Amino acid sequence: MSVRLRAICLGFAVMLASCARPAHDEVPDVICGTRIDPALTRLLVTRTEGWHEYSRVDRAQAITAPCLVFSGNGVMLSFRFSWRPVATDLMYLAKDTGKVSGVTDPHSISFGYKTIVGTDGAISQAPCKTKGGNYFTLTLQLPQIKLTDQTHRKDIEKFMRAYFPATIRTLGCAGSGTR
Repeated sequence: MSVRLRAICLGFAVMLASCARPAHDEVPDVICGTRIDPALTRLLVTRTEGWHEYSRVDRAQAITAPCLVFSGNGVMLSFRFSWRPVATDLMYLAKDTGKVSGVTDPHSISFGYKTIVGTDGAISQAPCKTKGGNYFTLTLQLPQIKLTDQTHRKDIEKFMRAYFPATIRTLGCAGSGTR
């Protein structure tokens, strides 16, 4: 084989190897059943190798359940999908219920949905009439973010502004006047 042909083959092999990265190392465009721009998700995660989900969410049954997104053995994103008959006090959820919906240093934001954003997560709620209740609440927790790290608050807000409305569209809410 000539030197030139070897160089071409080597270049082709390098190109193939770089293009053939395993899909599980990429941030997917669907997270816990909701389509989202991967660039928004990348703002929140520190690593993506071995990316996989564990989900107990059943939108049709509308039963409160978690969806966890892992990278390797670590949880990167923790969601809690919850349906209730009445609206919930989001500040109470953020401050007083411990690990299930706890969000550090929560602040309300101006948004078309009732939403709070903290340093390590967010909670949003909207009217959503389903068999599980009249209100849907989504909690996002980011366990890899240090509780005192204030640098991710805007990224969390940007993610929730896209993810929550997209999730509402997947729920089949009836007569709820969402938005």
